[in-house]
Amino acid sequence: MKHWNFHKLDEMEQQILLKSQRAAYFFLVGALMLWSFYESWQVYAGKGKLNLLPCLLLFSAAIVQGLVQQMLTRRAVQGDEDSYETGPLARLVVLACVAAGLIATLGAAFLLMGVRA
Repeated sequence: MKHWNFHKLDEMEQQILLKSQRAAYFFLVGALMLWSFYESWQVYAGKGKLNLLPCLLLFSAAIVQGLVQQMLTRRAVQGDEDSYETGPLARLVVLACVAAGLIATLGAAFLLMGVRA
């Protein structure tokens, strides 16, 4: 496995990987925001059709980040009785409902735009 550079990362490699992934995530979120604003302006100016793809990608990325962050936080403090994070699952349930709504919106948008999957 070391031939293909698959090995357990040490702390420095983990920090480098984490920082590079964070930078890439912020770049992608910024690019999706700019793309969303551009598409919105095109629709507002009457120069183009409605394109929901950048907005849906942006919202889905935010929802996935929120869900994973909540799950990892709950897992990290699972055995700690003093932590409030092990309490009710309200935030996780709300995020799951928003994710389900996003999936339903995506499906409806594809149906309305006539895209066949």
